[in-house]
Amino acid sequence: MKLKEDINPLLLQVFRSVVWVYSAITFIPWYFFTGAGTNIERARRIKARSVSGNPAGPYRASNSQGKLVAWMLPGVDTLDKMFEHAARTFPKRDCLGTREVLSEEDEVQPNGKVFKKVILGNYHWLSYEDTYQAAKHFGGGLAALGQRPQCNIAIFCETRAEWIVASQACFMYNFPLVTLYATLGPTAIAHGLNETEVTHIITSKDLLQNRLKDILCDVPRLQYIVVVDCKPSSWVDMPRGIMVYNMDAVKELGSKADNLAVACRQPQSTDIAVIMYTSGSTGIPKGVMISHGNIIAGITGMAERIPNLNETDTYIGYLPLAHVLELSAELVCISHGCRIGYSSPQTLADQSTKIKKGSKGDTSVLKPTLMATVPEIMDRIYKNVMTKVEEMSKFQKTLFVLAYNYKMEQISKGYSTPLCDSLVFKRVRGLLGGNIRLLLSGGAPLSAATQRFMNICLCCPVGQGYGLTETCGAGTITEVWDYSTGRVGAPLVCSEIRLKDWEEGCYFSTDKPNPRGEILLGGPNVTMGYYKKESKNGEDFFVDDNGQRWFCTGDIGEFHTDGCLKIIDRKKDLVKLQAGEYVSLGKVEAALKNCSLIDNICAYANSDQSYVISFVVPNHKQLMVLAEQLKVKGTWEEICNNSQLEKEVLRIITEVAISAKLERFEIPKKIRLSAEAWTPETGLVTDAFKLKRKELKTHYQEDIERMYGGK
Repeated sequence: MKLKEDINPLLLQVFRSVVWVYSAITFIPWYFFTGAGTNIERARRIKARSVSGNPAGPYRASNSQGKLVAWMLPGVDTLDKMFEHAARTFPKRDCLGTREVLSEEDEVQPNGKVFKKVILGNYHWLSYEDTYQAAKHFGGGLAALGQRPQCNIAIFCETRAEWIVASQACFMYNFPLVTLYATLGPTAIAHGLNETEVTHIITSKDLLQNRLKDILCDVPRLQYIVVVDCKPSSWVDMPRGIMVYNMDAVKELGSKADNLAVACRQPQSTDIAVIMYTSGSTGIPKGVMISHGNIIAGITGMAERIPNLNETDTYIGYLPLAHVLELSAELVCISHGCRIGYSSPQTLADQSTKIKKGSKGDTSVLKPTLMATVPEIMDRIYKNVMTKVEEMSKFQKTLFVLAYNYKMEQISKGYSTPLCDSLVFKRVRGLLGGNIRLLLSGGAPLSAATQRFMNICLCCPVGQGYGLTETCGAGTITEVWDYSTGRVGAPLVCSEIRLKDWEEGCYFSTDKPNPRGEILLGGPNVTMGYYKKESKNGEDFFVDDNGQRWFCTGDIGEFHTDGCLKIIDRKKDLVKLQAGEYVSLGKVEAALKNCSLIDNICAYANSDQSYVISFVVPNHKQLMVLAEQLKVKGTWEEICNNSQLEKEVLRIITEVAISAKLERFEIPKKIRLSAEAWTPETGLVTDAFKLKRKELKTHYQEDIERMYGGK
């Protein structure tokens, strides 16, 4: 979507004439010296085909029509072998980096709230050799504390270098690793620990004190807690029978000669590597059993879509490692000798909430070349930058808009704009360090407007991917030279996709112009199923006549003529209204999320009602501006509860919905402005910022009744 050009038509014509002359002069040398023609051919080529010739598939990538790929290197079929190979190949190169905390201080805000701010130093690095030895010693120490091969061990920890060291230790010693989100509620945490019958857990000081301590009595089998923080602490009020160790102490125990002499039992490709508990967006979290072979296949497929991935790349890790997207991305990087610098959403950029004003955020110091992200974070960057554009002088704003629209035209043709990149977008690109060459987006659908903004302002391709925990996060990823929007790319070389007819939603593989249906994902990356959930496994997984394992995703997709997949619906998000119309709640949310007044939105509909309603988390700055215009005063909560503002926001949302071409019955008729932001800590969204619809419904039950006339 182009930005509005508020400029004199004559000057606009002069500008376009100058641009045309510049393009004409530079086009031929640029075209041949940059290899643009090759990239355009790559973007237009057929990327996947149905191997059966049937529109229902299965569809495979053009370079894996004969056979799906299961590993990168012959014989490297488990994660311990993969890491050992990386440590031998890149022993002295940086592997895991952590920033030094120089100081912490409390900063009082104008509203009286106190925020903790930090000043951070440089990154300190562990080499591949150091990381390998640390993992080996830690695994040996765990074994000395009674952890046995093929017996589950849990990790409940923030994203940090110690997480990867601990996980590699478990992979080496064949300890199936149970992963739990750090933001899960106490009931869900206790459920995961009890269901997997763990006796050992790896955690951090903060999470032990604030989350784990209160439920220890509810986990009777737990015997050992290993705290990853370096500083030793004394732990009081621990239940009887539970021993607390420091990670360094466990590594020291494992480095003793008699413990080193004990041979570790290496895993097989079919052994469980991880039991990954989902974020619980649809209820109690389920543990997904992922074998070593599953993960190796998944990261092999992902790595193939990243051109020139090698040891010179730097990845920034900040998403939850308990999420399959982040774990897979980091394992891809480790397999190719990249370095991984750790961060958090609160310290990511110079403007992040915990970074003291005037000091540098993690991206400015690390200058990563690769980054995985979720749409929620990219939507925030998009809205923040566009808000700053509105605050520019008229000349600056005009220059930005003209450059933005010009680059959008060039990108749609497959061309680059080096002059605009260096003169106009360099500062925006600097928000993420200035060196990003590829962003990988996953976890939820990314809007076309946000994707195009990232292409233009961050001057890099956005690889939109599609995958689930049940498929190791691997399914599809767009190629870097494909600048189309709204699609998730062709199947990875490890995966194949079928389309299953869904009569209730009227989606069929015989549909024209594109075949449509429920997405079934097959391949060596499809996991072993849910832990202790045999009946659910029978519903969601199946094995075909060729022995291929498949997962029924519940997502609805369509294949385009070039073999790329587009996600168009979800079975669980589809609601039938009173008059018989079907509404896709996800489609409504995606269309409205780019409204500058909206930070987050949840659409809701009852089947016994004739219209859609929505809960909206408004953008603080934009709503305050609107309140000032309407002369509405009060606290933030009073402003959100103001009926006049509610009506005005609904009017603006309706305009956005109409411009997005939503059907009349899809447009929300009533809304509730929420003064409370939805964060993983509130329990209303997952760690990947997916909506927890059940929890949101419960939270806003009174508002639902009011908006549907019950009160």
